[in-house]
Amino acid sequence: MDVIVSRSGGFAGLRRVWRVDVEEQPDERAWRELLGSLPWEADDEPQASAGRSASAAAPGRPDRFVYEIQVQTHHVRLGETELDGAWRELVDRVRKAQPS
Repeated sequence: MDVIVSRSGGFAGLRRVWRVDVEEQPDERAWRELLGSLPWEADDEPQASAGRSASAAAPGRPDRFVYEIQVQTHHVRLGETELDGAWRELVDRVRKAQPS
């Protein structure tokens, strides 16, 4: 099962993508527990996430990052300021697991 995290925006507007196969991780069980703890239901519908603040920079806050997270049929788009808790933990783990 692949976890794909992409980050776009920022000052340069560059897009960066990280991908991790959970089955290949030594702590696969911990990955699955983290993925199971995420509030996917609230963000699975593309139209639900499209209207969130991630779709446009907040007034007075240009150059923020937007994160997109995909796992199987789940997809969520979060603005930099919305990336907290378990979402932040997932993004950090994916970035650390994929060598640069």
